Formats: sequence, C-alpha cells, structure tokens
Amino acid sequence: MAPTDEGETVYARQADAEDFATRLLTAHALPDEDARTVARCLIEADLRGVDTHGLVRLPGYLRRLRAGLVNPRPELAPHRVVPSAAALDGRDGLGFVVASRAMAEAVRLAEETGIGVVSVRRSTHFGMAASYVLRAVEAGMVALVFTNASPAMPPWGGRQPLLGTSPLAAGAPGGERGPVVLDMSPAVVARGKIRRAARRGEEIPLGYALDAEGVGTTDPLRALEGVVLPVGGPKGAGLSLLMDILAGVLSGAAFAGDVGDQYKDFDRPQNVGHLFLALRPDLFLPLDEYRRRMDLLVDRVRSTPRAAGVEAITLPGELEAGRAAHRALHGIPYAPGDLAPLRAEAERAGVAWLPNRPAPLSR
Repeated sequence: MAPTDEGETVYARQADAEDFATRLLTAHALPDEDARTVARCLIEADLRGVDTHGLVRLPGYLRRLRAGLVNPRPELAPHRVVPSAAALDGRDGLGFVVASRAMAEAVRLAEETGIGVVSVRRSTHFGMAASYVLRAVEAGMVALVFTNASPAMPPWGGRQPLLGTSPLAAGAPGGERGPVVLDMSPAVVARGKIRRAARRGEEIPLGYALDAEGVGTTDPLRALEGVVLPVGGPKGAGLSLLMDILAGVLSGAAFAGDVGDQYKDFDRPQNVGHLFLALRPDLFLPLDEYRRRMDLLVDRVRSTPRAAGVEAITLPGELEAGRAAHRALHGIPYAPGDLAPLRAEAERAGVAWLPNRPAPLSR
C-alpha cells in the first residue's frame, strides 16, 4: 500500500499544541482545569514519542463527548474503603481526568499511610499509562498503573478478540541518575499504530496481527477486523488476563470482552477499569539509602558489556525522556494525514488552527 499523506510534516511547539487541545476540549463543555489535564497528557505522549496516544486521538474522544457517551463534568469523589485504599466511580468521565484524580488520591494515601491503592470503575480510555506514573514519581513515589481495555487480542491459541491491549506501567524515583519509568503493552504492537498505518495507507509488518479468519496480514484494515497478537505468545496473553483481573474484575468495571470500544461501540459507555498504586520509597530503607541503591542499579545496568551492534544500554523511560527534551526544544512533528481530522474538528468547533511551522523549530 502506497503512503497517501500529502504535504510536509508540521512541527508544533508544546505550548501551542496544549493550547489547541485545551480549546477544543473546552468547546465541548469540559472545565478549563480538566481540559488542561487532558491536553497535558496528550501532548506529553507526543513529546515522549508515543504518538499513537497523543493529539491524534483527540477526535475520537470529541466524537464520544458529542454522542453523550463521555461525561464532560464528572463529580469524582474517592471513597476510602480501608486506611490505605479507596474506590473511585469515574462516572464515565474522560479517562485522563479520572485517572489523574485517582493517582493523586493514591499519592495522598501513600503520604498518609505509606501505601495508597485506588481502584476505578466506569472510566474511559486514559491515553498513555506513563503519564500517571510520572505524576507519582514527581511526588517522590514508586508507582504502578494497570488498566484494562476493549477486546483486541485473543487468549493464547484463539483467533477472536477477548482481551485488551491493556498496558501496565511502573516507575521509581531515583537519585542523581533520575527515575526509571516502564510503560508497556502485552501486545506486539498498540492498535493505535495499526490505525495510524491505515490512515497513512501503509502496510504493517507480518506478525503484528491476524485478520478475521485467523491468518497473518500486512493490511492494517484487515488487521483492525481481526486481532493483534500478544508479545511473547502465552506470556503476553497472560499479562493481559492479569490486567483484566486487577483493573476489571476487582474494580467492578467491565471485563472479559465487555469493555466498550471507543471507535465502534456508540450505544454505551466504555466502563474501563483502572488500578493505581503509590508506595513511599522510604518504607523499608532510609530515603538516602534508597536513592543510592537506585543509582547503583542504574550504573550497573548501563555498564553491562554490550552485545554486538549495540551502541548503548538504556533503562526503561530513558529514550522517551531524551525524545521529550528534544521535541520540547525543536517542536513536535505531526504528519499531515494525522492532522486532517484535527483540522476538521477545529473548523467544526470554530477553534483557531495550530500555528503552521513546516520546519523543526530552533531556539
């Protein structure tokens, strides 16, 4: 399939992209603070190179807001069930807003009791899982984030979607070497990358997905009618099943294939489930010792003898942090084909378009 994008890549300043997303969201009745929360998460994904969970996703969220399937102003009140845990009804709010409130509550509980756990039901897709880990790490906490998702992947050996490409994320603050932040999907590839390939008229590598008949395909449209494959075979499928237990079964959210697909199911809310955990790093050791040990771990990982052809050994989150620093300085690249739906949304809402910067920014 030949690429169909026309024109040049557009580079946007972080502030311009966040402001554009915020204005689109407030035009859809979100309070300004919540709109800024969503915009920050979307653009943070773009900065880190997780483009499939960035600004290009916004039209899908806006469509569900217009359809009345997402609540623009949910009243979020975590209910403490034990001293260190709370339950949160997301009331069908945007997952970014719900998840940000839940992680903030988990951090607050951890500051009070040493550990904080918040379970969430009736939420929606929350974007890049690392966003919530980063907020906890910034607060000095070790963090875990789990979510389930709409069916896109089969249990091992199957060919029909039942499990989600449900990400898990974890983070730990460090010492002088900085934090470690892991964000991964149990699937070989996020469905967002397959959708992006479809938008751009590109093929996908064989091994990413099966079509509806259970046969491997390089056609993204056929892949979207079938299933994506788990990473590591039964191991990835097992991780996705675990996400469904921790985020879906425990919380009271949908599970076992019942989570709504934000792109297909316009007859009901998604009812996504999440689980957030924050842990004080000085629970078992003095904080200084913890930070020293983290630096030692990072140094030993980086200094491991490299395999042939490997230039450097990096830790989880390190490449993304470097990419974020570069894009914050030189601009976030957006392909014209990815921007077309956003331009249509801007025209629909009467919102000014992103400043057009066809070359990398310099400062």
